[in-house]
Amino acid sequence: MLTYRKTLTATALAVTALVTAACTPGTGAGSSPSGSPGGGSGGRPAARGSALAAVDTLTVKGRAPKTGYEREKFGRAWADVDGNGCGTRDDILKRDLSGVRFTDGRCKVASGTLTDDPYTGTTVAYVRGRSKVDIDHVVALSDAWQKGAGKWDADTRRRFANDPLNLLAVDASTNRRKSDGDAATWLPPNKAYRCAYVARQVAVKKKYGVWVTGGERDAMKRVLGGCPQQKLP
Repeated sequence: MLTYRKTLTATALAVTALVTAACTPGTGAGSSPSGSPGGGSGGRPAARGSALAAVDTLTVKGRAPKTGYEREKFGRAWADVDGNGCGTRDDILKRDLSGVRFTDGRCKVASGTLTDDPYTGTTVAYVRGRSKVDIDHVVALSDAWQKGAGKWDADTRRRFANDPLNLLAVDASTNRRKSDGDAATWLPPNKAYRCAYVARQVAVKKKYGVWVTGGERDAMKRVLGGCPQQKLP
């Protein structure tokens, strides 16, 4: 009887120890040293060099006033900043459309097709003068203005407005619904593109030192947490 009681007691102690270990923060498989999943990505750590990891390099501050913002503060629209003789808008159309035709043989895009529009996943026809395609600033100019660009010099703002990294040919009506929203207030309806979209915003903001709000940072992490291997473009 004594032996039986000793065996029962030992078994009970072992079970108690296992339960305690399982309930102690930071002891489960895949936990970070702090006891919470790494990278804020639902338990999946951010890969080194990933867009998710890059979010933590962005400065977090409150949004500044929009006072003083004008499109013209970013220079003449679609300037030829790379010196190739073509305006930035036509450069992006040439890059993103298929079946491109020109009005002048080289620069001015007359027509083409936006196949698999990133924001909607649909096909959109482009015809110059009655276009259903916009060139979107992925990080909107007014959003950038309120998060640092208001203090930039004119040349930096001009480069930002014409940087191919920050530009995409997209469905016009969807782009206009986006307006100047950031990741906390607007994401593409095409869910398959959201990881790439947010990664591009992170890359642009990192390149130019544009800060993010706390809510924006959290929204970026929520999206990229579902694709922790997503690289910056």
